[in-house]
Amino acid sequence: MSAYLVAITGASGALYGVRLISELLKRGDDCELIVSPSGFLLLKEELGIEPDKVLQSITAFAQKGAGKKLKGSLTLLPHDDLAASAASGSALRKTMIICPCSMGTLARIAAGISGNLIERAADCVLKERGTLVLVPRETPLSSIHLENMLKLSRAGAVILPAMPAFYQKPATIDDMADFIVGKILDVLGIENSLYKRWKK
Repeated sequence: MSAYLVAITGASGALYGVRLISELLKRGDDCELIVSPSGFLLLKEELGIEPDKVLQSITAFAQKGAGKKLKGSLTLLPHDDLAASAASGSALRKTMIICPCSMGTLARIAAGISGNLIERAADCVLKERGTLVLVPRETPLSSIHLENMLKLSRAGAVILPAMPAFYQKPATIDDMADFIVGKILDVLGIENSLYKRWKK
């Protein structure tokens, strides 16, 4: 199928990233995952995923809903490995999703600062005219946040805030997470039925 680069940073909403990876793996897509130090903290705080069990836990999460052996593979890349292929514009990874995306990460990408692999990979995707999807989870938003998002949108990034809808009458947290993941998949051109589409 396809290959995607996914990053989880230190904004609340680690479930969004885990659910996204789960859906991609179930489709048979390969995922390279980068987790920031704060992202590891939130995976543990919000989902009980220990730093040394990230691959096993996310794969098990995906497997639980798959009903059959996963076709896709999941690889964890060190956030500080600037020698990784994702840090080069010549890499074939042209689609990256940062989910959730902290305002600090968003600001550094907007400023062209590449202090770690997440920021450098995002920089490469932008300069190579690939697809960069940022899923910020912050409220309220300051003028600085809004200006950074506008700057990135103008540079070609998709800004997809984690704002679940309620017309679908979500009954669980998973329902709300699936709405956002469904929207991300929509942006990537991936058919899905994770949320109820609006019909009059």
